[in-house]
Amino acid sequence: MKTSTRGGRAIRRAAAGAAAAIMSVSVVFAPTASAQTSSDPAAAIEQFAPDFNLDQWRQDLTSGAEEQAWQTRQLLVSQATAVLNPMQSEQLVTFVDGILEGIFPGIVGRHTPKPEAAPAPAPAPAPSFDTGSCPASADVCVDQKRSISWLQDNGRVTYGPVNISAGAPTPEDATPNGTFHVTRKVRDEISYEFNNAPMPFAIYFTNNGHAFHEGSPQVLSNGCVHLNHNDAVKYFDDLQIGDTVYIF
Repeated sequence: MKTSTRGGRAIRRAAAGAAAAIMSVSVVFAPTASAQTSSDPAAAIEQFAPDFNLDQWRQDLTSGAEEQAWQTRQLLVSQATAVLNPMQSEQLVTFVDGILEGIFPGIVGRHTPKPEAAPAPAPAPAPSFDTGSCPASADVCVDQKRSISWLQDNGRVTYGPVNISAGAPTPEDATPNGTFHVTRKVRDEISYEFNNAPMPFAIYFTNNGHAFHEGSPQVLSNGCVHLNHNDAVKYFDDLQIGDTVYIF
């Protein structure tokens, strides 16, 4: 949009007035100023720059475009920074911004760059440990030698490692090594083979009764994988029928 001749003259008058305002405020705030001198920028302009008509400047601003008004403000800020000390400059700019806001509500906010949002903190890396021979394709891994187990997704550990106990080292009680798949899940299971022993949160991975379930990791099992209560709940919630189990 082209600016009218009147609007251009208004901006030039505003710029000249800005310079006069700076000089007046510089005198007012100088250490040698008299005690009767006001520290108010408007009073300073009136006292030391009588030719600068503040009301006329307001009218001139309204006759011009917002962008021109902001350019005049920027000129004022630049000159104030060069001539005045930081406190004086801040007072004068606050005064002028008040005038601009009265004519163009929100102008300062529209022309002030928004601070960049702080980047979200990176998630804490999963604990690093040796996953041994467990392949990335496995959903749950059991390391019998170290008595630990963990959940993973495409090789990325998502839970664990947690302490477990597996079967006793006898042929009839040993937990088998190899690749298996979750076949069924029973939340409130009991062992019919071992005197109705409780097997909460059972996750079966063979057809011979081998399963993950809640039990003491300090006690060897008859072939199942014992998990603490919280770990058993997590495994039960996360593992689904068909998920891959790797035991080594």
